[in-house]
Amino acid sequence: MPTVEVLMRDGSSRTLEAAGGSPLMEVLRDADTGVEGTCGGMCSCGTCHVYVAAEWVEKLPERSEDEAMMLEALQDFVELRPGSRLACQIDFDDQLSGISVEIAPEA
Repeated sequence: MPTVEVLMRDGSSRTLEAAGGSPLMEVLRDADTGVEGTCGGMCSCGTCHVYVAAEWVEKLPERSEDEAMMLEALQDFVELRPGSRLACQIDFDDQLSGISVEIAPEA
């Protein structure tokens, strides 16, 4: 089963196992990592903001215009990094097994 390495807001880490075929936001939300996904994956709330580890950034599709705009709106409230992504916009599958993400601070 594919895994996700998660650095939690409190500095602890967890390895999650999840079936592929869902947005990463759902995997993180369902595992009670602090990711809310309030908008249900519509790229309009920013509550699933994560920092993707540098070695995984290039393996993901580029940000859509909507995702880039939502992240830009968050920058007044939280730090943005090169690996800043909305987990609702990352389709989790076997290709991403082992991906490493840090849960961003709440905005």
